[in-house]
Amino acid sequence: MYDFDELVDRRNTNSYKWDEHNDPDIIPLWVADMDFKAAPCITKALEKRIRHGVFGYTFVPDSYYEAVINWFNQRHGWTIQRPWMLYTTGVVPAISAVIKALTQPGDAVLIQSPVYNCFFSSIRNNQCHIVESPLKVIDIHQTPESFTYETDWEDFEKKCADPRVKLFLLCNPHNPAGRVWTPQELERMNDICLRHGVRVIADEIHCELVMPGYRYTPYASISQACLDNSITCSSASKSFNIAGLQMAHIISNDPKTRQLIDRAININEICDVNPFAPIAQQAAYNEGGEWLDQLCDYLYNNKVALCQYFASELPELKVARLEGTYLVWVNIRATGLSSDELTQRLLNEGKVQVNSGTMYGVKTGEGFIRINIACPRSQLMEGLRRIKQTIEKL
Repeated sequence: MYDFDELVDRRNTNSYKWDEHNDPDIIPLWVADMDFKAAPCITKALEKRIRHGVFGYTFVPDSYYEAVINWFNQRHGWTIQRPWMLYTTGVVPAISAVIKALTQPGDAVLIQSPVYNCFFSSIRNNQCHIVESPLKVIDIHQTPESFTYETDWEDFEKKCADPRVKLFLLCNPHNPAGRVWTPQELERMNDICLRHGVRVIADEIHCELVMPGYRYTPYASISQACLDNSITCSSASKSFNIAGLQMAHIISNDPKTRQLIDRAININEICDVNPFAPIAQQAAYNEGGEWLDQLCDYLYNNKVALCQYFASELPELKVARLEGTYLVWVNIRATGLSSDELTQRLLNEGKVQVNSGTMYGVKTGEGFIRINIACPRSQLMEGLRRIKQTIEKL
């Protein structure tokens, strides 16, 4: 058994999550990294590398590719071929490189908002236009997980038919809506994209973080048509809490597409990884399965604890059904404050930091906040208690 209840002091470690405000009283439930120690197999592999004492330029060994291929084959039933894979310094750089490779300035990229904030910047930084197809809110009549999201298929097809739209940037599982898209939904997305000549970039960084009763399906595994029409960006970084080591892989079965992406990777100077990243990811994929399974169980129980707390203590706030990720999306409109206003009051008065929903879409994120539950349960519950106290003062 792994101890996810251990409180690890991350202050004064140059942690973006913990040290941004230099306030020892703040509980950070915002940026998407976890407050758990990495799997022991990762630490052991890194300690061995550190003892070598020389940290020069590195290349990625064949054993890394084998680890990724074996993991996806065994865990997700997707057979990846070695030539399909490229690597870079992270999923966001990967997405930016793919957009650069497959668009021209002035083209448009489709997203389903509310969605991960870096999607917006990656598109803009490549001089492309953002086209949003807002997800549709569905009431599921439960407490407190009272709503979820679905694709607005009519609007999605309308936006794909826009001749400016060259790419659809998919979040699978979806951050922050918490959806784990079904094979049927993914296939329907691809059918619409194919009808209108739209390529798909699948950001699947949260792929291992799935709640009981749901199953992640790699977009490219659905069919040959989905494989041919997509580029997958993924990494062990989010699931194994090693994002700071910075490495991701890009998967495409088309040689011409890979050539264009490889060129964009080199133009953006994101072609080199540090000596520790491939070692850590390889250890995660080869030896980290049991740790990951226990982590997902712990995250599920954190979600249950949060839902019970909201139902009893904050019933006026509505929680989105969490199918995947460790990021809970909460409707806070009953407070009468905007997302930014409530987020600021929680920080200043409650000493708890969450994300304002407007980060994920100015219109579609208004009226929501995002809470990171990937922390020891005692820390989570104290953060929720502070949220309650602050809202009661309103």
